[in-house]
Amino acid sequence: MSERKTEVVNLRMAPSVKELLRLAAAHERRTLSNMLEVLIEDYCHSKGLELPAGLEPIAKESASTPH
Repeated sequence: MSERKTEVVNLRMAPSVKELLRLAAAHERRTLSNMLEVLIEDYCHSKGLELPAGLEPIAKESASTPH
C-alpha cells in the first residue's frame, strides 16, 4: 500500500535540469513529483541506503500506469 503523502518540499534547480525532469516524467507518464520519488528511491536502492526502522517504503508504481 502506498504511503500517504503529507510532506512538502520546495526546491530550486536550473531550468535545464527541470526540463530533463519534465522529459523523463513525460516519457514514463508520471508527474514531476512521482518521477522525483522514483529517481530518489532508485538512487538509494543502488547505493544500499535503507529507511530507518518504522518507515514504510513508497510502493513502486508501474511505468505504464498513467498519473
